[in-house]
Amino acid sequence: MAYDLEEQEQLATLKAWWNQYGNLITWLLIIALAAYAAWSGWNYYQRKQTVQAAQLYESLQKAVASKDNAKVQRAAVDMTEKFGRTAYAQMGALAAAKSAFEANDLKAAKSQLQWVIENGNDEYKAIAKIRLAGVLLDEKAYGEGLKLLSGDFPEQFSGAVADRKGDILVAQSKIEDARAAYKLALDKTEQKNPARQLIQLKLDAIGGASANAAA
Repeated sequence: MAYDLEEQEQLATLKAWWNQYGNLITWLLIIALAAYAAWSGWNYYQRKQTVQAAQLYESLQKAVASKDNAKVQRAAVDMTEKFGRTAYAQMGALAAAKSAFEANDLKAAKSQLQWVIENGNDEYKAIAKIRLAGVLLDEKAYGEGLKLLSGDFPEQFSGAVADRKGDILVAQSKIEDARAAYKLALDKTEQKNPARQLIQLKLDAIGGASANAAA
């Protein structure tokens, strides 16, 4: 009988506790389950997006290899519209810009590069800015090109940025400024980087000297 009484007291205590906190616990459980379901669904969606983007990027690369610029541009547009948040979209836009440039379609090249500048991560933005500055150089839009290269860049791109500035300054016949830009490019480019040889050739062509000689 004592056992039954103790059991009844425990049951009464449990009921009282549940009446006070049961509703809150139920809602917390619902929220936790909903959050888990949302997280699982988002991960599934991200994996699916990545797989589909990779397949489309492969198609784009095949079009690049066959020099079918029209197909490359269509694939790149599909990637930016459907999978714009993936790295494949950024890589695809850069590849499409190069394809368009080689096909002398500067408008498409600039459009693809501008998309990367507006939507890419810091590294891809840097690459796009340097390449777009090169397109602007070909168009003789020197001021726009230098302005594009005047912002902040990740440190690993400082040599390439200085090199591109040097190209634009040479086109403007600002030889002293170009010489300084090329020397900075050499200073910021690793010794083992094959780009150093081309930078040195350009510096020599305008009567410059190597970074070591200058030092």
